[in-house]
Amino acid sequence: MSIRIGSTAPDFEVDTTEGPLHFYEWMGDGWAVLFSHPKDFTPVCTTELGYMAGLVDEFAKRNTKIIGLSVDPVEQHVLWKKDIQEAMGNAVNYPMIGDKDLKVAKLYDMLPDDAGSSSEGRTAADNQTVRNVFIIGPDKKIKAMLSYPMSTGRNFDEVLRLLESCQLTAKHKVATPVNWKQGEDVIIVPAVKDEEAKQKFPEGWKSPLPYLRVVAQPKD
Repeated sequence: MSIRIGSTAPDFEVDTTEGPLHFYEWMGDGWAVLFSHPKDFTPVCTTELGYMAGLVDEFAKRNTKIIGLSVDPVEQHVLWKKDIQEAMGNAVNYPMIGDKDLKVAKLYDMLPDDAGSSSEGRTAADNQTVRNVFIIGPDKKIKAMLSYPMSTGRNFDEVLRLLESCQLTAKHKVATPVNWKQGEDVIIVPAVKDEEAKQKFPEGWKSPLPYLRVVAQPKD
């Protein structure tokens, strides 16, 4: 199954460090960030999971839940959590999926169908494509995807910025320009014609080009 932006995020039932979990039920009517890593007890991922734990409250403010995944069993995740807290100073405070049968990794197109049906004997290199970020909206659609090599730590501040941009688009029909930060001007999407834009943005906008309509970021 190929997963792309706009695809429906596959539903699943799994074991996690916080007990059995049905993904759609766990999400509820909010947003979710599903991020995966190739293997427990690896250096770059240790830094990432600890940093992400420090951002849980920021994601929660944006009605977003965080969930991690690797193909290691839950019991191993629990042991690794101690190392993460020791190294990074943050206790992992979100569920970590034990995808030991590779089910979710395959559902989300991170591993091929012929990868087998068990994590037994697999190395981090075997799982190197299991290193992604999926931002999923309340409609259960994939809003954004990021893929990284094993050697490059992900920028989860950027994931937070990306989430904010996706949420603005969903709520206000605006896009965000290059290097946009929260509170800065945004762009009215082309699908919104001028008549509708006048109703949505009565204070008007700037148009340096006919197809580029810049407007102050809408207030929630």
